[in-house]
Amino acid sequence: METKLQTERKIEEIKNIFQQKLRKALQLHKISSPLMVMDGTGINDDLNGLERPLKFKVKALQDAQAVIVHSLAKWKRIKLKEYEIRVHEGILTDMHALRPDEDYSPLHSIYVDQWDWEMYITKKDRTIAFLKTTVEKIFSALKETESQLLQENIIASLLLPERIHFITAEDLYQKYPTLTAKEREHAIAREFGAVFIIGIGGELSCGKAHDGRAADYDDWSTATEIGNGLNGDFIVWSPVVGHSIELSSMGIRVDKIALEKQLKIRAEEDKSSLHYHQQILAESLPYSIGGGIGQSRLCMFFLQKKHVGEVQSSVWDENLKTELQQHGIQLL
Repeated sequence: METKLQTERKIEEIKNIFQQKLRKALQLHKISSPLMVMDGTGINDDLNGLERPLKFKVKALQDAQAVIVHSLAKWKRIKLKEYEIRVHEGILTDMHALRPDEDYSPLHSIYVDQWDWEMYITKKDRTIAFLKTTVEKIFSALKETESQLLQENIIASLLLPERIHFITAEDLYQKYPTLTAKEREHAIAREFGAVFIIGIGGELSCGKAHDGRAADYDDWSTATEIGNGLNGDFIVWSPVVGHSIELSSMGIRVDKIALEKQLKIRAEEDKSSLHYHQQILAESLPYSIGGGIGQSRLCMFFLQKKHVGEVQSSVWDENLKTELQQHGIQLL
């Protein structure tokens, strides 16, 4: 069994290599990012709309309230404008977040670390074809990373297939109608190795969405076919874990039309008065595509670890720590 220090060194290499490959593939500029944003601006990621952000008062700002970020999904779009990023270039940042309502699992911790990226696009780019092309570039960066890791003896074998498979959430439902959404993900990932599921958040023919998505960042409602959309989830099959791992949630961001439509679908029209939403409705922010790529999950996948705690430091239940240790799983 490798030592914790050996694992840490491998984690550092994986992060450094992939970050370089991703920046080159998508023409991204590395920038700094916040751990918190001000409450009441609409900038923090609402995730599924149920998770509670951590809040605190800032003495130096007359006790104004700030929140720890869930992700930087909307913050990045504002930065595209502020940094005067050119079309078809973007930004990349290391995002660190806390999600205290997250349920523990081998893939979930309350601490989230991911590469958050956002690219400036044109109105004509707001198509499924452009979404797929972007996904393929990210997949190529993953393949190049995997190849280099193998050459440097950081990993023992290749796991990724030659190409990524695309399927809409509706077609996935029709393929496995008796399975739950998560079971469908496991089944398709096992079959193809790496899959991008298009259309997360919109209602399928069964009357349910494949998975939840906030109304105000990804565009999941303006595609013409049911169960389609301009966003999706990037999943891979992990033979060690024995099921799929979601590496990324990403998509083309809402424009004015999509935001108005999705706020109405979710009965959240009151959000239209928030600062961020006002900028979208006034069409003063760039069109963009973006997403997050889990750093710990990517390391977990490449290093063939069974638990996310093997590649990140977090807080865990003492009984769980004892149980995992008995199974040879050492948490950082």
